[in-house]
Amino acid sequence: MDGRFERTELLIGKDALDKLKNSRVAVFGAGGVGGYIIEALVRSGVGTIDIIDKDTVSVSNINRQIIATEQTVGQYKAEAAAERAKLINPHVTINVYNMFYTPEISGQFDFSQYDYIADAVDTVSAKIELVMQANKCSTPIISSMGAGNKLHPEMFEIADIYKTSVCPLARVMRRELKARGIRHLKVVYSKEEPVSPQIRITDAETGKVTPASIAFVPSVAGLIIAGEIIRDLIK
Repeated sequence: MDGRFERTELLIGKDALDKLKNSRVAVFGAGGVGGYIIEALVRSGVGTIDIIDKDTVSVSNINRQIIATEQTVGQYKAEAAAERAKLINPHVTINVYNMFYTPEISGQFDFSQYDYIADAVDTVSAKIELVMQANKCSTPIISSMGAGNKLHPEMFEIADIYKTSVCPLARVMRRELKARGIRHLKVVYSKEEPVSPQIRITDAETGKVTPASIAFVPSVAGLIIAGEIIRDLIK
């Protein structure tokens, strides 16, 4: 028994732990939500994890992203997450892709090789494409809905996209997926009404208002997603 997974094996058993060790999960997005997905997958004994994210760590990430520290500012998030994963479990296989996932590059990924896909990206177009590709290969996928402008992590829940409410991102996803004939998608979303930021910061390039965030909300969403992936993998 590997000492680092001793307590996990006590809970789920050797066969389930072996199943996790032989599983490969792709995590798209290594930020506030994605970083915690990766963290929990590694600590649960998942053997191979692909991390896809082109963003770099900034000082403004430190308030909520597990990979963000004074030492990692300026690093690619995917690489910072990979380094952290190796410190937790030197035997884990990490495949790093320093790129933003877009419909244009979807052909670079073979989704059939994954046992599960975690969608923690921000853009609707990327989320839709991930769902379409996963659906084409019959690969399980779970998507994170909005985690910004929220203060109550206890209001997150797992649901089918067509049974969600309140969340503005989920509303857009429902419409777009319905138009594409996608009948089901497992998501983690919150029924909490978005909080209006105390201060509004507008992105000079996009004109979008920067969402407000706090440490204990996206982290919980990520851990819920990781827990669902683990339970599905070991059934």
